[in-house]
Amino acid sequence: MDDFTEIESLRQELTQAGYEYYVLDKPTMSDYDYDHKLRRLEELEAAHPEAITSDSPTQRIGGQALESFSQVIHRAPLESLQDLFDFQELEAFDQRVKGVVPEAEYVVEPKVDGLSVALEYENGLFIRGATRGDGQVGEDVTENLRTVRSIPLKIPDAPPRLIVRGEVYMPKKVFHALNEERERRGEALFANPRNAAAGSLRQLDPKIAAARKLDIAVFNIQWVESVSFSTHLETLDYLQDKGFKVIPHYSCSQVSQVTQRISEIGENREEFPFDIDGAVVKVNNLSQRAALGSTAKFPRWAAAYKYPPEVKPAQVVDIVVQVGRTGVLTPKAVLTPVRLAGTTVTNATLHNQDFISEKDIRIGDTVLVRKAGEIIPEVLSVVAEKRPEGAEPYFLPKSCPVCGAPVERDADGAHIRCTGAECPAQLLRNLAHFASRDAMDIEGLGIAVVENLVGAKLVKTPGDLYFLKEEDVAQLERMGKRSAQKLLSALEKSKGQDLSRLIYAFGIRQVGQKAGKILAARFKTLEALQNATLEELTSIDDIGEITAQSILDWMSSPQSQHLIERLKEAGVNMTAEEQGSDQRFSGMTFVLTGTLEKFTRDEASKMIEDRGGKSAGSVSKKTTYVVAGEAAGSKLRKAQELGITVLTEEAFLELMR
Repeated sequence: MDDFTEIESLRQELTQAGYEYYVLDKPTMSDYDYDHKLRRLEELEAAHPEAITSDSPTQRIGGQALESFSQVIHRAPLESLQDLFDFQELEAFDQRVKGVVPEAEYVVEPKVDGLSVALEYENGLFIRGATRGDGQVGEDVTENLRTVRSIPLKIPDAPPRLIVRGEVYMPKKVFHALNEERERRGEALFANPRNAAAGSLRQLDPKIAAARKLDIAVFNIQWVESVSFSTHLETLDYLQDKGFKVIPHYSCSQVSQVTQRISEIGENREEFPFDIDGAVVKVNNLSQRAALGSTAKFPRWAAAYKYPPEVKPAQVVDIVVQVGRTGVLTPKAVLTPVRLAGTTVTNATLHNQDFISEKDIRIGDTVLVRKAGEIIPEVLSVVAEKRPEGAEPYFLPKSCPVCGAPVERDADGAHIRCTGAECPAQLLRNLAHFASRDAMDIEGLGIAVVENLVGAKLVKTPGDLYFLKEEDVAQLERMGKRSAQKLLSALEKSKGQDLSRLIYAFGIRQVGQKAGKILAARFKTLEALQNATLEELTSIDDIGEITAQSILDWMSSPQSQHLIERLKEAGVNMTAEEQGSDQRFSGMTFVLTGTLEKFTRDEASKMIEDRGGKSAGSVSKKTTYVVAGEAAGSKLRKAQELGITVLTEEAFLELMR
């Protein structure tokens, strides 16, 4: 078999396997075989780039990052729907429809709470995908939609042109896993799957969208050439036959059946892989839809029934405080069991002290509870007349309930945090941050290995990493002797990292990579930084009073001092690299934009910083140069507007010489 025949064979195999896995949910190929075949296809396409096609499974991993999204004018408007809030309004909708088409029948579908998109195909190939926008004009998110595995990149026996509409969503299980990962990294959590899906689909870097594992439910044909249909159900069957993942749907001949289906969907909402915010009712017959027409805002042949949020009373049995991986103290109300949106609720988040004080929530109170966005239980209010005698106002503790370290309130928010550098509740996050690429850059120490080390009780602080024994690490799950040797070698290598990386690795609040470099350059040794005063710190450019106080508080903590001593004992470097003699960019600020061919942005940034300059992420009047690569966008335009000197990659290299 020659390479080109093998390429075509692998594409067909992988496309079918992807359809079975992502659309039918009935995989026939193991993950191992799929990954092995995909790697082989990537190797063959790399050897024969002329053979790469837009519908190849390799094109789903995400291409180059974009500067911005372009606009798309929809060939057929993506209309919104009239909302119905009770069954009386549903009956009125039915009467309006039957007044024009007495024999109308309906299709009922769950209303996915996601982001509406249009997918456009020409001669069977997926050529463009756009967000709904205002219904008339959306944003071109084609590259991100290519990463949604349930969207076919090529459809069989296709019409010349086809535009379908669907709802992109983040599956519930993916949402919860993503938030757990973001919590480990100390990043802000997504409020609900819809926000997560919208944020993922609008990422300028398609690789981020690919990692978010989005899905889609297709529910309408917007435009089609050379094919005709008489009913909506026929269009759904057609789309399913072409390989699309179609929305669940139910046929109803009478409005009483519509009511029943809406109730069943609401009662069983937990069984759907996606969040729903209602049910959609549509006239099935397409010619009847044409007779009904549309208003200026909505089609007259469809409506969205919105489920009222259930609100029920429950008693606050206790208030417990959890310490998250970022050190935030989160109070939680322990409730008497109450059934909401299909599940039994026994607790609800109380967010922070401000929330508790504002609503005056006390242990023993009866409160009204609902599920926010049908996901997170929340307390709406206190039923004051049912408050038991002697109930006292509640306040969060002044020390961490896990490690006993003092807590402090964020200067710029409502969160209260544990200040302990070795707090067990923050251990996973602290270790992952300490080992990350921009900190101590310990190769092989990802979150899975960190969890293994913590689970085996081999590590209790970042300092313990440097005292690991090969035989202990080798016994961990998915490790072995060779992996253990590699990890210990990477740990040994990290001991020589510059002081700036160590300062950043500590995870001191307000101290990022840039501040770590500034502090290392100013104080030269960690001991000098430990002895720094508030006045010395605030006299440094870019170090404000809040950051300075965070540094002083962290350095004075007994847990921090223990960690530093442990690192000293291990032989970790605590001095700054000598500044190079080449400081030609001192006082200059560079902004990099577009795709650079000869080096990555990180490499270019290091070249600038090694020569005394700064690398910034946005263009301002203080910018000295903008280095523009291929496909430079908004940053280049802003530089031109401000009259800032723009350098090509070659001109930038000339400055280096």
